[in-house]
Amino acid sequence: MQIVTGDRDLFQLVDNARGVQVLYPIKGVGTLQITDDALLIEKYGVNGSQYVDFAVLRGDPSDGLPGVVGIGEKTATKLIAQYGDLAGIQAAAVDPDSKLTPTQRKRLIEGTDYLAVAPKVVSVATDIPLPTFDPTLRAEPLDPVTLEELSERWGLGTPIKRLLDTLAQKGK
Repeated sequence: MQIVTGDRDLFQLVDNARGVQVLYPIKGVGTLQITDDALLIEKYGVNGSQYVDFAVLRGDPSDGLPGVVGIGEKTATKLIAQYGDLAGIQAAAVDPDSKLTPTQRKRLIEGTDYLAVAPKVVSVATDIPLPTFDPTLRAEPLDPVTLEELSERWGLGTPIKRLLDTLAQKGK
């Protein structure tokens, strides 16, 4: 099981078959939601592999994504269910026999330039070699001299002492 912590952009990594879930903070970092494909389908109507297309279509103001004008969550979900993915939706937009409404067709065609680049912006890079992650907490700082210098520079004596005491307790 792999668990990733982050915002909604990382929902695209959710993959039940590979055992990948996302811990999503609901209220600050105090309450974390375990997000898997079932939760994504329940909440958004798409699974992790469809999340990029969903996010591109509906937009995300917090990430500066405008989305396609007039397409919100419900319409994005419906279009993905009907046409499979963004490529299928774009093909339907130029197919006069598709079941898109004239307004949807117009808006998707007007959004062609946006739809050409937005998936690259939204997609998380998955081909970057990462070092093995070791979640083990150290019992002592890796560089005590630098930590002491930072502590003095920024007046962090008490919080640093509490942190070091806590880490020392974990190491016992």
